[in-house]
Amino acid sequence: MLTERRYDIDWLRVIAIGLLLIYHIAIVFQPWASFIGFIRSEEPMEGLWKLMSLLNVWRIPFLFYVSGMGVYFAIRKRNCWQLMKERSKRILIPFVFGLFAIAPLHVFVFQQFYGMPLQYFLHPGHLWFLGNIFIYVLVLTPLFFLLMRRPLPGFRRGLTAIMGNPVGPLSLSVFFVAEVLILQPAVFEMYALTWHGFFLGLLAFFFGFLFVYSGKVFWKTVLRWKWLYLGLALASYLVRLVFFETKLPGYGLAIESNCWILGIFGFGYQYLNKPSRMLTYLSRAAYPVYIVHMAVLYMGAALILPLAIPALLKFIAVIAFTLAGCFLLYEGLIRRVGFLRPLFGMKKESRPMEAPGKGSANAVAAFP
Repeated sequence: MLTERRYDIDWLRVIAIGLLLIYHIAIVFQPWASFIGFIRSEEPMEGLWKLMSLLNVWRIPFLFYVSGMGVYFAIRKRNCWQLMKERSKRILIPFVFGLFAIAPLHVFVFQQFYGMPLQYFLHPGHLWFLGNIFIYVLVLTPLFFLLMRRPLPGFRRGLTAIMGNPVGPLSLSVFFVAEVLILQPAVFEMYALTWHGFFLGLLAFFFGFLFVYSGKVFWKTVLRWKWLYLGLALASYLVRLVFFETKLPGYGLAIESNCWILGIFGFGYQYLNKPSRMLTYLSRAAYPVYIVHMAVLYMGAALILPLAIPALLKFIAVIAFTLAGCFLLYEGLIRRVGFLRPLFGMKKESRPMEAPGKGSANAVAAFP
């Protein structure tokens, strides 16, 4: 059973959240941004979307995989009641708080920017991810505890055999392909508040747990075959970029998505599995930053888009404003005000920065 700390997973989660911020900022510069509730630049940068379409097929599934892995690490030190109590504090409280205090902020900025009357209907916005994760925890925790506390030798041997083959981890794509064929989503990348996003997330969450549960054999496989997975993913992306205007049938995107994810896990395992003080800090900051980033992004867009500067400079300025604003809120307010910390998924009392490799540095165990 895998017991070592996994700093690479922490790093990949932090990087994925950083890419999520840039992805959402790129939407502002697309001509269809306002149709999905984003403030829209009058000077679009449609070329950005070719690169964003590479990220879009794996960024959200990847976070679901990592969240499933986090439950594995959490179960090692907790019973069922303790896990549910912790996940309620970490996920449910920020989710409910966000419904009433965070999601309305960017809605109001949007309405103010376009001169619309201010009104808000209860909506999770970007926090839909947290709602999904909490449901997955409720549904799958009994099965996870069964596997952890009363292991089934035959199941583990079979899983190990599958994960030891380069085709094995990728073969799980058949479940994602089946999901697409059954639900037939109009747009594969439309994850938020759709049944497609819900069941895709459920599969990724479950298999993320199984990847870590299978032990080191999975990591050895993705390490050894990382270039194969990355090559397949890149070939798929280039084919759809050159011949299909970045589009492929959903089942093709499901396979490409998992190729990217497996390759990323392999490279992360080789190069990122090391502690650092920066990782400790960013791991703690990532969750609060995720929660507040949309409100800060909308404020930045509303202030910067009217400026008479080139679109590229506006894009860079919105990125800088969003990153700076999120970390100023985190560093100056969220992490320092005791009653705010639980509302953003943090422990109530702040503790001194711990040395790399100690304490809660392996934040994957605590992230939703």
